[in-house]
Amino acid sequence: MNEPSTLAPVGVVGLGLMGSSIVAALLVAGHPVRAIAPIAPEAGEAPERIAGQLRQCHDAGLIVSTEPYLDALSISQDYGMLAGCVLVIECVIEKPEIKSAVYAKITAAVEAECIIGSNTSAIPISELQKFVDNPARFLGIHWAEPAFMTRFLEITCGEQTDPLFADSVFEMANRWGKEPTLLKKDIRGFITNRLMYAVYREIFHQIESGQATREDVDKAFRYDAGSWMTLMGIFRRMDYVGLKDFETMLTRIFPQLSSSAEVPAVMQQMVREGARGVHNDRGLFSYEPGEGRQWDEAFARFNHEIHRLAAEYSAEKVKAYLQ
Repeated sequence: MNEPSTLAPVGVVGLGLMGSSIVAALLVAGHPVRAIAPIAPEAGEAPERIAGQLRQCHDAGLIVSTEPYLDALSISQDYGMLAGCVLVIECVIEKPEIKSAVYAKITAAVEAECIIGSNTSAIPISELQKFVDNPARFLGIHWAEPAFMTRFLEITCGEQTDPLFADSVFEMANRWGKEPTLLKKDIRGFITNRLMYAVYREIFHQIESGQATREDVDKAFRYDAGSWMTLMGIFRRMDYVGLKDFETMLTRIFPQLSSSAEVPAVMQQMVREGARGVHNDRGLFSYEPGEGRQWDEAFARFNHEIHRLAAEYSAEKVKAYLQ
């Protein structure tokens, strides 16, 4: 944890749930943050949301007081405020035409050496960097929600990204308390989304084929993978359980997995019905009025515990235990 405002200023464009969360993470890391709200409602809603996120950081012991960090935050709809930032992170809606317009405003305001990153999880970085003057300075900086509590950060190079800029962000991310990955080749979905969407495809296949219920799938994922993922990744897990049976298991199971390229019917139905899960108490599970908010509060408390456990059982500390 750095004292507030001890580092160079960073800009964030887009102050929805994810953008606000990224702002909180950067403030806690010690950066003054110059936040741009492209649409008026965000400018009004963001201060309270960010204050609440900083209170979560305080409750988790990451900061002593929220006030100095809030003092380091500036919110405006004026892109000119981004002048002097060493890094600007865009996190607006996933539509190339909107992002293109935002990049034009960013590049008009910042210096030529300012790094520009996108939090996109869906659009290839190589496509987006075409909209930016000096595309060598453009890359993907993909956070996980809540950005201020998780250790995840995925840095992705586009075809024109200069590795020096990627290395610079990688070093910053380590100072932010993250465990960043650096993907040097731009692949659609990056690392984490490709992994998770493979899981999504298989769980919908299990449900639609009548082999399992939603409750079955959630229990299996929660109580198996959920019991070890904070300590070890997939390859470390394979080493831990032993490798001798994997060839046989993969030979038998791989041909049985779904290879569908269709959006599952149940997800199409959710979209048609306007379901937004815990955000409006309508989703793949049934929710009583207000129950979604209870899940949101529970997730905040859970993230405090996971943050603590991840720090306690880092790879370095596990090695130290063995000495």
